[in-house]
Amino acid sequence: MTRRRLLWQIYPYYFAVILASLAAAAWYATREMEDLYLSETRQTLETRATVLIEQFLPLLETPDPAVVDSLAKRLGLLSDTRVTVMDTNGVVLGDSEQDPALMENHGRRPEMLQALNDSVGAETRFSNTLQMRLMYVAVPIERNGTVIGVIRTSHSLSDVEASLSRLYQRLTTAAVVVLLLATIITFLIFSRLTRPLEDLREGAERLAAGKLDTRLPIPDTLEIADVADSMNHMAVQLEARLRTTIEQRNEREAILASMSEGVVAVDLKDRIVTINRAACEMARVEADQAIGQPILGVVRVPVLHDLIGRASVSDTVVTGDITLTGDQERYIRVHAAALRDSYGTRIGLVIVFNDVTTLRKLERTRRDFVANVSHELKTPITAITGYAETLLEDEEEVSADVKRFLSIILKHATRLNALVDDLLALARVENDSERGGLEFSRQNLRDILDQAIESRQELAEKKNVKITLECEPDLEWDLLPQRLEQAVGNLLENAIKHGDTVTEITVRAEVNDDELRICVCDNGVGIEPRHLPRLFERFYRIDASRSSTTGGTGLGLALVKHIAQAHGGQASVESTPGSGCTFRIHLPRESKQD
Repeated sequence: MTRRRLLWQIYPYYFAVILASLAAAAWYATREMEDLYLSETRQTLETRATVLIEQFLPLLETPDPAVVDSLAKRLGLLSDTRVTVMDTNGVVLGDSEQDPALMENHGRRPEMLQALNDSVGAETRFSNTLQMRLMYVAVPIERNGTVIGVIRTSHSLSDVEASLSRLYQRLTTAAVVVLLLATIITFLIFSRLTRPLEDLREGAERLAAGKLDTRLPIPDTLEIADVADSMNHMAVQLEARLRTTIEQRNEREAILASMSEGVVAVDLKDRIVTINRAACEMARVEADQAIGQPILGVVRVPVLHDLIGRASVSDTVVTGDITLTGDQERYIRVHAAALRDSYGTRIGLVIVFNDVTTLRKLERTRRDFVANVSHELKTPITAITGYAETLLEDEEEVSADVKRFLSIILKHATRLNALVDDLLALARVENDSERGGLEFSRQNLRDILDQAIESRQELAEKKNVKITLECEPDLEWDLLPQRLEQAVGNLLENAIKHGDTVTEITVRAEVNDDELRICVCDNGVGIEPRHLPRLFERFYRIDASRSSTTGGTGLGLALVKHIAQAHGGQASVESTPGSGCTFRIHLPRESKQD
């Protein structure tokens, strides 16, 4: 659609209105003037005819056409009017312009018929005799109330037409002048009215260009003045809001720049929108080079692609680890979450990179230290256990008190040995997970669960605990069979040892949403909610004295958690005091190292 200025949208209509008004006024004026001229001409002819009746009345008693015609010619010449006298039959007795004998009967003429009806007749028509347009007025000649003849006066309308023509020319000239003046004046008025609108447009363009210090002039027109005042008020508000936005942006950029964690915001097409200094240093790129580029082209790590894919369809924070290679290997913990606008619409992702290389190295050092110390403790513990058992077997040389002390030594040495075994097992799981030394294979899950139950069956029978297995016989999964058997065995052992009221344990395997869940449920007294968040921590005990009695090391559930993480899953617990516990191992369909 073609856009036009307001002036050219309104002005043509006003021009058309003015032109139509002038045309209507001119038409009305000419019609009135024409009617006025014709009315005056008729009145003049009627008056002249009435005056001439007295001259012709005596002659019509015994009409003599020659006398009547002579008088008609003389009076017509004197009055500058064509005079025609006719009897009641329409026979022309005299005419000031023509020979009556040559003229046709006028009895059927309209003005003649009106005059014979005792009224004044008037008619305007073209005269074939004189070859011009004439106005005819016929007046009856009466004697004693009886019409004895008709006198008709007529006059050419050429003078009237000439006068009207001159009037038309003057009116046309005046109309053109008035139209031009009205056009010019209207154009100037509209230009003056639209000038403030032009100022508003120019001011709005300056505001749109970011010149918020612009202030529009306030015109005299009330409506436009209100608009200009509103736009000035809007400019003040926008300037304040923009200043606040810039300050907030600067604060945000300062915060992001000072963060040790890398922060990257990407749009729905995974293109970088914002990246802070720490992220640039991790990716070894410049911010100007990274903005607008796909993040997977800047950080070329396949694991990140999978993490972004999961975060794109998730409403929760997705966490994972990536490794950046270069001069030295760096370990990065990645958190990705949906980025939404003020309306809650997803517009991208915000990704936080946390360099955990130092923590990983410290953790590795700690694991190596624990593994080395545990390995070194293995030999003296084995020696202590062996000597204690040997001394206990010699009943003759050892007194009762010594046997009691030896039994205590053997008990604690055995517990210490179990603790060392758990520490070594935990260290092996962590090391294998970190170094990628885990080999997954397709296994029948029921066989693994049967082995775990069978290895703890003797302990369960001593405690009078019944173990039930619920698992499809043909269920297969990518697993670490020995590790998973150890994890399920630890859960069974915990339920048997620490649940005095436990009489039944159910091991159940189910697949839900591409996830394998292995559940170990008991009917014991349950665990208080305050303990649940820390159950899988190392050496965490609900009741330390009870753990000493049962011989627990405090590492069983921690080992379960790390075995689940080695499969790319997690461990969880659900318990209500008085209703037993349910421990779960969640394994994804595609197992991968954490």
